[in-house]
Amino acid sequence: MTLSIPQSSPLANYLAHKDEIDAALKRTIESGWYILGEEVATFELEFAAYLGVTHAIGVGSGTEALHLALRACEVGPGNAVITVSHTAVATVAAIELCGAIPVFVDIDPQTYTMDVGRLIETIGKYEGSIKAIIPVHLYGHPARIADIMNIARAHSLLVIEDCAQAHGAAWQNRKVGSFGDIACFSFYPTKNLGALGDGGAIVTNDAGLAKRVRLLREYGWEERYVSKSAGVNSRLDELQAAILRVKLRHLDEDNQYRIKLAQRYNAALAGQAEVILPRAANEATHVYHQYVIRSSGREHLRTHLRAQGIGTLVHYPVPVHQQPAYAGRIKLYTPLHETEKAAREILSLPLFPELRPEEIETVIDHICEWKQ
Repeated sequence: MTLSIPQSSPLANYLAHKDEIDAALKRTIESGWYILGEEVATFELEFAAYLGVTHAIGVGSGTEALHLALRACEVGPGNAVITVSHTAVATVAAIELCGAIPVFVDIDPQTYTMDVGRLIETIGKYEGSIKAIIPVHLYGHPARIADIMNIARAHSLLVIEDCAQAHGAAWQNRKVGSFGDIACFSFYPTKNLGALGDGGAIVTNDAGLAKRVRLLREYGWEERYVSKSAGVNSRLDELQAAILRVKLRHLDEDNQYRIKLAQRYNAALAGQAEVILPRAANEATHVYHQYVIRSSGREHLRTHLRAQGIGTLVHYPVPVHQQPAYAGRIKLYTPLHETEKAAREILSLPLFPELRPEEIETVIDHICEWKQ
């Protein structure tokens, strides 16, 4: 069935900025330089300035950003890394790519991000084997990153922020990505800042970590074709960087529109007893990568909306610790009750900067008419 209102639309975002993007692509193609040239270097400077950090390094994807950040932090076999199970599997895949061991903690049911109390308990349980924490800023809502940093410093642990869904989000008016020892972003096409293909970035205020990442992303080369250390090929290409430079100029405006749409959903759906709406912490600037509601009748609601041509998605239907590749072999200090409950109830409604007012009203009307 063709959906008249999709859950997200990278095509609509391209069309909204088509003239600027096409001009940037033409400029880049005609330059004759396609890998690690002026577009990437300039985007890295612009993105770092936007976040308020000193270094940004473009890489091939968000997953590779996490992997290389962990390696730059010298996380490897025998080390444990604390994160959450309610996340894209990329977070955990990157930990295992380093040979490290993921250790899961439960989430705060209000924000779907790391439960700080459970984090403290878990550090106590595995003291000595934990080397790093990866808090995930999920759906555009920051984790309690200031508290997490204080806890990490008290236990001499590294913090690697997973900002794949939080471009422009902030905690206490400070942008995420600027708190941790190092932070990682994805530019997958549906992200708030999305390329037209894969891409990612690693950001940090630590010059030493930045140097290691730059070596790691291109075979460990300081001198071309001579590897000083073992690295990989993970480079943001010139065309994607040119596109991202255009979209970065519009990111704050697009995020403000996402917030406006979320506020409209909140106001219109506040009286729906069968739907739980998202809530933002007072300290958070939520940029609504996803607008996520909860309902015990989720599948019935999804079917109802799809029959009306309205797209929805579930981010994420199976917690990582219950997926076939990981079930039974990931360390759980405490049961992940909130994680597992959320996975049964969450639903992402249509929300993207090109969603028209009449379209969101259609979505609202069909949710209001729905009964379990």
